[in-house]
Amino acid sequence: MKGANLAALRKKLKDYGLEVSALCGDFGGHGFQVAELNPKRIEDTKRVIEAALELGTKIVTTHIGVIPDEKSNPRYKVMADACEKIGAFAENKGAVIAIETGPEKALILKNFIDDIGLGKGLGVNFDPANLVMVCRENIPQAVKILASYIVHTHAKDGVNLKPVEAEKLYNSFADGGIEGFNAADYIKEVPLGEGGVDFNSYLKALSGAGYKGYLTIEREVGENPMGDIKMAVDFLRLRNEVRRVNIH
Repeated sequence: MKGANLAALRKKLKDYGLEVSALCGDFGGHGFQVAELNPKRIEDTKRVIEAALELGTKIVTTHIGVIPDEKSNPRYKVMADACEKIGAFAENKGAVIAIETGPEKALILKNFIDDIGLGKGLGVNFDPANLVMVCRENIPQAVKILASYIVHTHAKDGVNLKPVEAEKLYNSFADGGIEGFNAADYIKEVPLGEGGVDFNSYLKALSGAGYKGYLTIEREVGENPMGDIKMAVDFLRLRNEVRRVNIH
């Protein structure tokens, strides 16, 4: 979809009083981990950035893969080079690529973006459930670490059932499964308020960090996603955050 079609969609959204908080530019697979696949992914991401701007948002969210703990890992440079290219393109267009949290701890992601050293072309899509499910992260502390980069968020909840190797977990998603490995044995996404995310402290931390953007409800699993979304709106309304709620 582009050109006149995008313009028509933007008009329809406006007619219904809807605003696009962000556009998802996630193409699945291993993100930007595979050097030979990156040229096409970079160009595809650039097109998503242009589409986002036509729809009235400057934010494109995406998963980039699993950032290695060690900078000496060859994959670190492969991912950094790709993110530098899409981040520079975004910055030149007045947009931002928001890397979704989850595969690695907040400090590793912050250091990764710091190393690339762009202005405002790279940011963070803060997903607290991913950090709880995969990294067992302290959410308020993670918000504090990433505060200067957070441009978009998810309102999502989950639990970690037992420690899991992030790379193996995300590879299982990217490859359509790994023999003998079941992600459901390790993590579980649940309706808002039923998991390991303390939303009172999460929202307080976001407020303290100066975040004034959307809380995007993400609920793609479960027997009744729509019912869970409605419950999430009520859950956030009780915390006076309904004015910022969006549905992904």
